[in-house]
Amino acid sequence: MVHIDDAAITAIRRYFVKNLPRSGVILDLMSSWRSHMPDDLGTARLTGMGLNSTEMRENPQLSEYAVHDLNACPALPFADGVFDAAVVTVSIQYMTRPAEVFEDVWRVLAKGGRFHVIYSNRMFPTKAIAVWRALDDRWRGQLVASYFTSGGRWEDITILNISPSGPAYSDPVYVVSGRKTVDVLQ
Repeated sequence: MVHIDDAAITAIRRYFVKNLPRSGVILDLMSSWRSHMPDDLGTARLTGMGLNSTEMRENPQLSEYAVHDLNACPALPFADGVFDAAVVTVSIQYMTRPAEVFEDVWRVLAKGGRFHVIYSNRMFPTKAIAVWRALDDRWRGQLVASYFTSGGRWEDITILNISPSGPAYSDPVYVVSGRKTVDVLQ
């Protein structure tokens, strides 16, 4: 079972096709048994990082994975500048130390790499942080944008509504993304 409906997953895949680098090295943070990547994205490598090795082992899209609890240790177990892009898909509401994580995502991205945070209004309320539960979707976007501004040197921070449109109800989908600032002192 997935956390969002098929139309929302399709919207996420369309976004990834337009916004993730072809032949890129991608980091899928808070990964699980599905990454929601389009099958024809053509990544060079998709690295998953999550809590459950069994679920990640069952994810057919991952090239490799690391078991790591970001809430216990926000430092990522990767070298500097090794990823072209990073994503968190419908899991940001469970992150308890976002500024530290966003700072370390900045570290592991290559110069100009983008970090894409996809969220919906779907969640496990007992696991989501209190501030997330208290906000509506618009303010959740502002909250995620604040993670970028407090957790690293990010630029071009954008908030997008990529929710499916149509006559039938679908889960809403939003993206907050930022680009790693090219720092001449790196």
